[in-house]
Amino acid sequence: MQPDAQPDLPSRKISGVVLAGGRSVRFGGEKASAVLGGKPLLMWAVERLRSVCTAVAVNARPGSEAEALARAAGLAVLHDAPGDAAGPLAGVRVGLEWAAGLGASALAVSPCDAPLLPDDLYRRLVVAAGEGAALAETRDGPQPLCALWPVSALGTLAAALAGGAHPATWRMLESIGARRVRFEDAAAFANLNTRAELDSLAQRYQR
Repeated sequence: MQPDAQPDLPSRKISGVVLAGGRSVRFGGEKASAVLGGKPLLMWAVERLRSVCTAVAVNARPGSEAEALARAAGLAVLHDAPGDAAGPLAGVRVGLEWAAGLGASALAVSPCDAPLLPDDLYRRLVVAAGEGAALAETRDGPQPLCALWPVSALGTLAAALAGGAHPATWRMLESIGARRVRFEDAAAFANLNTRAELDSLAQRYQR
């Protein structure tokens, strides 16, 4: 293998979902629709997932800007199931249900507010996961919103969310045997929480 060659992807059908259902209180507006480099943050995430996914959906709140952006781009929109506690696992659950309906064997999950994620993130997760699950980790710890879930985990996840519970996402991934994939650039996984952080990143991007 050449030094810069990438490993071949396993032959499994993978769908992807961008988690864009948060309320972005500190940001002062929806992060998914904030623009960097002439492109909404939501679409940065969508395009990255498309590197390994045959279809991509967006988990968004009804009536949100994220929903409008997704529909304008021709993407499926997934709303949290009634009764599920607010949080990323609710989005993963509806994503797994949607992926199962498409005949996919796995679901790649991405946050909507981390535009600097490594280009090879999902390819490496897919290779590491095999037929199971994988998540990214850095020196700062696990990055559970950057993960690959097998569709077979749907029943386990649904049971964990029963009664309005919402366990920690990384613990849920550990419970299904997810492999951790180490990335050295922790800063690439930083999510944008304020307009000032977006402005700072935009200035760096322009340079």
